[in-house]
Amino acid sequence: MNIIEHNRAAWNRESAAGGEWSIPVSPEVIQAARAGNWSVILTPTKPVPASWFGHLRGKEVLCLASGGGQQAPVLAAAGAKVTSFDLSDVQLGKDREVAEREGLPMRCIRGDMSDLSGLCSETFDIIFHPVSNLFAPDVTAVWRECFRVLKSGGNLLAGFMSPVLFLFDPEEVEQTGQLVVRYRLPYSDPDSLAEEARQRWAQSQRPAEFGHTLQDQIGGQIAAGFALTGFYEDYWTDEATLLNRYSAVSIATKATKSGPARP
Repeated sequence: MNIIEHNRAAWNRESAAGGEWSIPVSPEVIQAARAGNWSVILTPTKPVPASWFGHLRGKEVLCLASGGGQQAPVLAAAGAKVTSFDLSDVQLGKDREVAEREGLPMRCIRGDMSDLSGLCSETFDIIFHPVSNLFAPDVTAVWRECFRVLKSGGNLLAGFMSPVLFLFDPEEVEQTGQLVVRYRLPYSDPDSLAEEARQRWAQSQRPAEFGHTLQDQIGGQIAAGFALTGFYEDYWTDEATLLNRYSAVSIATKATKSGPARP
């Protein structure tokens, strides 16, 4: 199976169905952002601290795998020079839709988050990468590419799911209301599921998900050359995951590029 093309098609379907992360922001949200009143999220609910962006106006910002007509247009309305890079044609189209509706300059590029070869090195001041690398088989490749395209002194703002979430079988949790450990980390839909469950997953046409370890999520950023300069956790809702009752389910990091790209 070609995971990238599978996830592209799956996300096109999800976005066309109008899911939570595929509803474009309203004109009122854009108007407020133009006036300096804005916020965006890297994780399910908690706004990113304004200090993580600094003075945003005029900065080159790469919104990486964050299409859907939400964060990228808000950052553009707040004064950033935004490039939206997303695997899903439909998600990217929603960013373009809001940009055209509101007269926002924004570049939109379709591609795989782990391959930014079409982007020049040392280009961006900020990379905004909300929870999405659970759809990437190799997150360390994502971090290396982010490091390359950031300017020295630039910041990578990333959100990702806690690996603890992937210890449990969501079908079993939904049926029994209990959290019972079933899988070991790192987790992969194509590789970790038993045959019957794997067949159900394939038939569902859902995106392939991957539960990366903290060694790869946080250690991978450090190995790529970043220095971690910010960190927080976030909850979601009990309806989204029962784990929410007991633990934060996502993590956000701010990582700074302090030197040249590593070989």
